[in-house]
Amino acid sequence: MDIRLALSNLLDKLQPGKFQLDKYRLDNFQLKGFQLDAAGLVALADLQSIARWTAITGTSSFMDMLFLAPGIHKQSSAPSLSGGELPPTGALTSGYVFRVENEATVHFLQSVGKTGNLINLVVDSPPATAMETLRCLVGSPGKIPLFLYAIGQTLTVAVIIILILFEDWWALAILAMWISARFCNIWSIRRRSHIGWKGKAEPGANGDLLILLTQDRWIRLRGTVDDLKAVTSGQWLRDKTLFDELLITFSTLVVYLSAVLSANSSTVGSLCLLWLLLVSAGLLELCTGLSNGLQMYGRMLRVVGKPIPYARRLDLAKELIQETGRDDWAVGLGLILTSKDRGDGSVLL
Repeated sequence: MDIRLALSNLLDKLQPGKFQLDKYRLDNFQLKGFQLDAAGLVALADLQSIARWTAITGTSSFMDMLFLAPGIHKQSSAPSLSGGELPPTGALTSGYVFRVENEATVHFLQSVGKTGNLINLVVDSPPATAMETLRCLVGSPGKIPLFLYAIGQTLTVAVIIILILFEDWWALAILAMWISARFCNIWSIRRRSHIGWKGKAEPGANGDLLILLTQDRWIRLRGTVDDLKAVTSGQWLRDKTLFDELLITFSTLVVYLSAVLSANSSTVGSLCLLWLLLVSAGLLELCTGLSNGLQMYGRMLRVVGKPIPYARRLDLAKELIQETGRDDWAVGLGLILTSKDRGDGSVLL
């Protein structure tokens, strides 16, 4: 009798309807003791990852809208990544001395340069066939960075699906605001990244440049003259028009507004947004760090060989003078003195 009575009481407690889970909903009450307000503030972090990726790829694709990381509103500042450096450059084939004006190229050279070492790079001409285009796309920035970037885009789609299932419309609205901000910045970058003035065409001529970066980093860049001009001369992104300014201003305000509204999302929604931003930021840093080269107007700029160390700049200058058979470029760069100015004083550098 006692066993029957106990079973009867247990069945009464387990009546249908006593235990119900709200379909696809998980609110703050179910995460009692844990609160996460204004996770959207992370989007305002002053990170330059998106801007660096823009500089590496030379432009921006509308598919980039699906990659969301802190610093969305900083993409338009990509030209400032070079720090305003305009490295002096000598043409080893003609003796002319000038400066590299392309900010994205300067930033890439800064990233691959090494103090006291000569780094050799080449510029590949634009691909002529579809297979060459695919090879160029995979070669720069590389297979691993492209794979990691695709993961970041997939994560955004996954978070959108999760927020829809949980019916967290505030979090979904914040995500839509970030995507719209990315769209505006991408639109502006694409409008400004068309190739402009690059000097007079010199088809068939080959060029050889020695670029002197700060901190005694030396770069030797080779390719056809037209390809070298495309990646070193003129502007990378043209000056912003009024419409570009409006796009950038709107995207910046949208990102800040999303931070204000993010407190309205549920704890789960805030966690999803925070997780998306943090993981995407890490993936994007890996993408930029593992990139194999720079894309610019269909050309690919890449490193060849290993760094070559030199005890002093004069050793580098003498070796290149002997190789090229001329020293006017070295005089113009200040690496050596002219014959009449040379003395018997000790060499310092």
